Amino acid sequence: MTRVVLVPGVLALLPEYAGLDDPVAELRAACLAAVGWLGSDPTVLADEQGARVAAHLLASTSRSSDEPSYLVVGNGSARRTEKAPGHLDERAHAFDDALRSALSSSDAEWPDFELGKDLLASLDGIGRLREVRPPGVTATIDYDDDPFGVQYWVMRWQW
Repeated sequence: MTRVVLVPGVLALLPEYAGLDDPVAELRAACLAAVGWLGSDPTVLADEQGARVAAHLLASTSRSSDEPSYLVVGNGSARRTEKAPGHLDERAHAFDDALRSALSSSDAEWPDFELGKDLLASLDGIGRLREVRPPGVTATIDYDDDPFGVQYWVMRWQW
C-alpha cells in the first residue's frame, strides 16, 4: 500500500514564525497527525517553501511504517478575501471548489492550473500528485479551511 498526505506550505507552521498564540493550532495538529501516518521515508513533492515546511513536519513526527509514501505540499488560492495575501479575486472560490473535488476523487476534472497560478495557489506538489495517483482513489479530508484568505487542506490517500 502507498500512503499519501497533502499539507499546506504555510510558513506559520515553522518554529521561526511561532508566536505566543498559535494562529494555526488546529491546522498544525491536523498536519502533524497526518504526517505521522506516513511511512518512515516519504518522498516530498513540493516547491522550495513547501520543502521547508515538509522538513519541519517530518522532523517533528515519528513514523514507524515501512509503507511507501509521499508528502505533498500545496494549497488552494491565496485570493479568497480582501485581507488575503493576493486580495480578493472573485474566481478564487470556484477554483478552490474544483481543486477540492479533483483532490477528493481521482475521477473528478482538474481545474486550470494557469488560473490557479493567477490566484496564487501553490500547485507544484499537487501537480506531481496528479501524475502518481491512480484512478478510483478518494481522499480522507482532515482539514478544510481558509484562514487568512488562503485555502488550506490536509488530506490523506491510500492505495
